[in-house]
Amino acid sequence: MVVRTLAFRGAPLASSRTQLDVLARPAGWPNFDDRLAAAGLGTLHAAGIEVFQINVGKFCNQTCRHCHVDAGPERKEQMSRETAEQCIRALAQTDIPTVDITGGAPELNENFRWLVTEARALGRHVMDRCNLSILLLKPHEDLAEFLAEHRVEVFASLPYFRPTQADAQRGEGVFDKSVEALQKLNGLGYGREGSGLTLNLVHNPVGAFLPPAQASIEAQYRRELGQQFGITFDNLYTITNMPISRFLEFLLESGNFEGYMERIVNAFNPAAARAVMCRNTISIGWDGKLYDCDFNQMLELPVSTASALHVRDFDAAALAHRRIVTGNHCYGCTAGSGSSCGGAVA
Repeated sequence: MVVRTLAFRGAPLASSRTQLDVLARPAGWPNFDDRLAAAGLGTLHAAGIEVFQINVGKFCNQTCRHCHVDAGPERKEQMSRETAEQCIRALAQTDIPTVDITGGAPELNENFRWLVTEARALGRHVMDRCNLSILLLKPHEDLAEFLAEHRVEVFASLPYFRPTQADAQRGEGVFDKSVEALQKLNGLGYGREGSGLTLNLVHNPVGAFLPPAQASIEAQYRRELGQQFGITFDNLYTITNMPISRFLEFLLESGNFEGYMERIVNAFNPAAARAVMCRNTISIGWDGKLYDCDFNQMLELPVSTASALHVRDFDAAALAHRRIVTGNHCYGCTAGSGSSCGGAVA
């Protein structure tokens, strides 16, 4: 197919419009919305907002080949203090219980600690999407202590429990740094029974595959990391690699695009579709624009609520039952046991 010749070059990668066009090209699989209708699900709508997800920017100290954000050291998009303050003002007007801070490497944003402190002052549970190596990077060596002090739940990305596969996805030497960072977190009580400091690991498949059964791969991580490095953790979550941005580039350049799409389309699970994370999440971009999820954010697909497109105009009542904007990339979240920022959903 012609789609195999498409290559993304430079930073940022191909435009969101180009990516949507690639995903919409007929290749034998049904349109996602048609698949929802055939399963009797109709149009997806939000069922309230339980997670206030803030993406503070695309700046990161790593350049992972599966990254749906296309984050890296060269990216300049960063949430300003003005927008961060708008986020906290919007949050304060609601009873949304959980704040999920992501990036890039969210800790590199100069407003990260302020956001954590303000959200905790409002009594909200805070989660940090951490790449681990950032905890060793100068001048951020006290980050782990800051997270522990504020009782932040850590979601730590670790693609695999062996260095060869992990480094292939995240860069040479990243696995060893990740192990050191995990040991540091364990030393502060993270992942230790009774500490109240929750440490979760996140597994993304290395290559054009669906993740294995979550319970099975979690058992392998516990055994390997425990025996080799003395590392303990609370939960492991599997996340399907989404066919967008840098992972879409990999699929196209390696000739795996059609095969991967067929794999996730054929694995469509109505139960997973009913439980997709966008139904209880609102995603705020680094510039304050509102999206149903972090994936829609990267494809520049805003929420359907015309009266509340930016966090400065946040309207919890209007957003709580909005129509979810979907596309063929959504097959990634509904394949097999499903995928969300909290792992499998079905």
